[in-house]
Amino acid sequence: MADIIAPPPGATRILGLDPGLRVTGFGIVDAANDRLSYIASGCIRTDDGTGRSLPDRLGIILNGVREIIVTYRPAIAAVEKVFVNVNPQSTLLLGQARGAVICGVVSCGLPVAEYTALQVKQSVVGHGKAAKEQVQHMVTRLLALATAPQADAADALACAICHAHGSSGLGAIIGPFARRRGGRLSGD
Repeated sequence: MADIIAPPPGATRILGLDPGLRVTGFGIVDAANDRLSYIASGCIRTDDGTGRSLPDRLGIILNGVREIIVTYRPAIAAVEKVFVNVNPQSTLLLGQARGAVICGVVSCGLPVAEYTALQVKQSVVGHGKAAKEQVQHMVTRLLALATAPQADAADALACAICHAHGSSGLGAIIGPFARRRGGRLSGD
């Protein structure tokens, strides 16, 4: 990976991660004030057609996440939560990939923020049932990219954007220990 310039003063570098056993997307943005700047995105691929074992694939994900963190020096990682799939075996495998992603982040000393796919889509597109193409389109527009990123990388960038939106404005005022009562926010 290329040498990366440190984020500008006052900016927070956010690593978004979209876990998958075959393809884990990553996306990095800098958030400063109300501005987002694209830094990088891509995919960690474990399925090269050689029939790697599950432990080998999880190791590739873990090491790939660590390499991204060492190269780009984010301050926090935003990871998409696993949804329950119709196929329990697929859900279990996705959960293991997500575990490898989180272990890679935590082993580098970064905090982890977690968001559901619904939260990510709501934050980026405006509704939680958006199609992948809509997410790609909005990520491209929000980050002023010349071309749309690959779907898994776009989902990871959307996670980073979701965290940037949630950690500013009302999300920052509420704080991590706020609760909701009857639809209203409570600080106790």
